[in-house]
Amino acid sequence: MNRKMLIGSLVASYLLMASLSLSALEKDDVDPEASTGLTQHKSATGQSFMAVSANALATDAAYAMLEQGGSAVDASIAAQLVLGLVEPQSSGIGGGAFLISWNAEKKALVHYDGRETAPMEVDENHFMSAEGKAMSFFKAIVGGYAVGVPGVVKMLELAHEREGKLPWKVLFEPAIEIAREGFAVSPRLHKLLRRIPKVAERKAITEYFFTKDGQPLPVGHRLKNFDYADTLERIAKEGSDAFYKGEIAQAIVNTVRKDPKVPGKLSMSDMASYKALQRKPACGPFKQYTACGAALPSSGGLSVLNILGVLEAKGYEHWPADSEQFVHLFADASKLAFADRNRYMADPDFVSVPTAALLNPAYWKQRADLIKNTETVAKFPAGEPVSSALVSSETPAFPSTSHLSVIDADGNAVSMTTSIESGFGSRLFVKGFLLNNQLTDFSFTPIDEDLNNIANRIQAGKRPRSSMSPFIVFDDQQNVKMLIGSPGGSQIILYVARVIANVLGQNDSLEAAISRPHIVAKNNGSLVLEKDGFSAELRAQLSQWGHVVKERDLNSGLHGIYVEKGIMTGVADPRREGSARGR
Repeated sequence: MNRKMLIGSLVASYLLMASLSLSALEKDDVDPEASTGLTQHKSATGQSFMAVSANALATDAAYAMLEQGGSAVDASIAAQLVLGLVEPQSSGIGGGAFLISWNAEKKALVHYDGRETAPMEVDENHFMSAEGKAMSFFKAIVGGYAVGVPGVVKMLELAHEREGKLPWKVLFEPAIEIAREGFAVSPRLHKLLRRIPKVAERKAITEYFFTKDGQPLPVGHRLKNFDYADTLERIAKEGSDAFYKGEIAQAIVNTVRKDPKVPGKLSMSDMASYKALQRKPACGPFKQYTACGAALPSSGGLSVLNILGVLEAKGYEHWPADSEQFVHLFADASKLAFADRNRYMADPDFVSVPTAALLNPAYWKQRADLIKNTETVAKFPAGEPVSSALVSSETPAFPSTSHLSVIDADGNAVSMTTSIESGFGSRLFVKGFLLNNQLTDFSFTPIDEDLNNIANRIQAGKRPRSSMSPFIVFDDQQNVKMLIGSPGGSQIILYVARVIANVLGQNDSLEAAISRPHIVAKNNGSLVLEKDGFSAELRAQLSQWGHVVKERDLNSGLHGIYVEKGIMTGVADPRREGSARGR
C-alpha cells in the first residue's frame, strides 16, 4: 500500500493513539517499574570522592574503583556493569545510555551519546499494518520487533578511551565476581517479577528469573549468572568488538530475528556499524548557575532547561515548595515544555531542531507570560521559536531506567542515565543480559492527518527521542555544584527539573527535594500528583483553578550529589534500593 493510500487509516489511527495511548498509560497504571514502596533515607558525605547508584552492590563497585585512583568514568563503568546484573529490569549492556562528563583539569564538559539506533531494514511504516493501523504498544514491547542496536558498550568504551585511568579489564572485575558468586534477589526485583506484565513471555528469561513451578525467584535467593560473567570476560579482554562482532553479536541478532512471535530486523551489519557519539551538552543559565544536560536525541536537557527558565521568569522562588501556587506554576511550566518537546524534538541528525531558540531566555519569558496565577488551560500550544513544519508526537516512554552520579578525587564528575526501556525490556534474554525495546520510543505513526512528517517518526539508522536527563550544575566559578538524574520515562524531565528548582531556588537540601512528592503535567489534559503526597485542600484548590487532578504512585530513582564548601553529599532516592558512599 503506497503512502497516499495509507492516509485514511493513518488519520484514524493517529488520532486514536494521541487520545488513548498516554491516557491509558496513566489510567491503568501500567508503568512497568511501578512503585515498590519507600525505604529509609540514604545519604552519605565525603570530601574526596562520592558515588551514588540504584543498588548498593553497584555503588560499592564504583567506590572500589575510586579507592584505586580511578576516574569518575571508571567508577561509572564498573557500576553500570553491576547494575546490568543486579537491577536487570532497568538497564544493562543490551540497552543505551547518555553520559555527561566533566573534566575538572581541562574544564571540559562532554556528552556521550550511547542511544540505540533503528536497524537499517526498517522504514517509517515499521509499526504500521498494511491497512494503515498502528501496532499495539504491548505487542511491540515484547519480543524482537522493537529491539534497537545496543549502545552502552560502545559508549562506555569511548568514554574510557578519553577519560579512563584504570585498565579497561579492571572495571569488569566486580561484576564478573558477583555474577559467578551470585547475589541475593532483592525485594524490589522480586516484586517487579511478580507485578510487571508479560515478564515470563520467553523461555530464556523464564528459566533465569523463575522457579521450576513458574514462581518469581524468592527474596534472598542467590542468583548466579555464568553467561553474563563469560560475556563480560570477553568484552574485558577484547574490547567492544567482542560485543558488536562475532559470537555475541550473532547471538543477539539470532534472538531478535528468530523471535517466535514478533521477529525483528536487527542485522550483523547494524551491530558492526554502531557508533557512540560525542555531542555538545545542552546548557543554559538558571539563577546564578549554569545547568547542563543531555542534548538531543534526548529531549531531557532542553526540556528541563525550558521548565527552569519559565520558573525563573515567573519568580517561582517566592512560593514555598509545598504550596499550591508552586505546584500550579510548576505544572504549567512543565506543560509548556512538553508542548515544545512533542513538536520540535527528535534525533538532530535527521531533523532540524531550533535548539538555540528554545534555549533563549527571552523565549522563556515569552512562554512564561502565558501562565496565569489562578487558572490553567488543559493543553498549551507549542511555541514558535522559529517557523517549522514539524508536527507533534506523543509516545509513552516507559520508565525502566537507572541513574548514577559520581565525583572522583580529582573533581571529575559523571552523571549518567541508562536504560533498556520498559521493565525487563523486550523480555529477550541472551548471553546473560536483557535486550532493549527502545524502538517504541519512536512515534508509531509517521505522518499526521495533514500529511506532515512527525519529527520522531522511525527511520533507518535513527536514534529514538529520549527523556533521559543526566544533569551537572555549575556555580559561577565553574565548580560542580550538583549532579542529578532519574529513571521514569518522560516523567524523568519533571522529576529532575523539580529537584533542581527546589534545591537551587527554594533552599531545600538535596535529600529533602528528592523525597518531596512528585508533580507530573505533560500537556495531556491532567495533573498527576504522587499518591498521598498532597493535602485534600491543596488538590481542591488546584481543581478550582482548572487542573484535572489525579493521584497515583510515581516511581523515580533520583540519585544525586550536592557540593557545598568542599563537602559532597550523596543522596539515593528512598523510592528505590540505591545507596550513596563517599570518603
